Amino acid sequence: MIGALAGDIIGSAYEFGRTKSKDFPLFGPESEFTDDSVLTVATAQAILTDGDYRKATLEFGRRYPNAGYGGFFLGWLHSAEPKPYNSFGNGSAMRVSPVGFAFDTVEEILREAKRSAEFTHDHPEGIKGAQATALAVFLARTEWDMDLIRTEISGRFGYDLGRTVETIRPGYNHDESCQRTVPEAIISFLDSYSYEDAIRNAVSLGGDADTLACIAGGIAEAYYGPPPHEIRAKVKEILPAVLWEITEQFCNLYGLLV
Repeated sequence: MIGALAGDIIGSAYEFGRTKSKDFPLFGPESEFTDDSVLTVATAQAILTDGDYRKATLEFGRRYPNAGYGGFFLGWLHSAEPKPYNSFGNGSAMRVSPVGFAFDTVEEILREAKRSAEFTHDHPEGIKGAQATALAVFLARTEWDMDLIRTEISGRFGYDLGRTVETIRPGYNHDESCQRTVPEAIISFLDSYSYEDAIRNAVSLGGDADTLACIAGGIAEAYYGPPPHEIRAKVKEILPAVLWEITEQFCNLYGLLV
């Protein structure tokens, strides 16, 4: 989970295609937590408590109203009676990584990922993006086999994972759909040799950098282990204390080093 939060914070300074290179500072004055981190922690809090993803998302979204949410989500967040809005945006995938760490069968992963998405992102592509991300995290932590992950995710969800970061990068631009974020984020992991390299791959695509890195970072953490100490320390420094406390509680419960 902390790998996803670190990806969000690192990517926050490079959103909207501000780099097409892997050579960039991981942290700087513009590094901040965004809606990706807030809602990832909300998902973790739901798992730690009553399993009500919708309630936790509303609570944390309203607690941090200026975290950079999309317009449709903001409308949902401030509605008197929030209802799903047929979204296939990448918000369903950016917040789902705790599901991949907390549950232990494919059936549970797919069910809980769907539940974590459908109260906002009830479009089939929105649900698929969440399920693919959560399943990639689960397979990364249980199978440690990139070829199996590539085959299973592409076969089950129809994503083209045969591409590489190098071939994607030149023609890629900012896109907030699951269809053009989730496969690219998974490829950023599949093309990597370390946690940091996965994050650099994701940011270097020049797109929705915080979300790409958030998704890739959760999968990379599951595969490579927790991010290096200096990265974890920066996450703790930047996150509000209450978000860090929940992160720490989740990581301790599920055996993830903080």
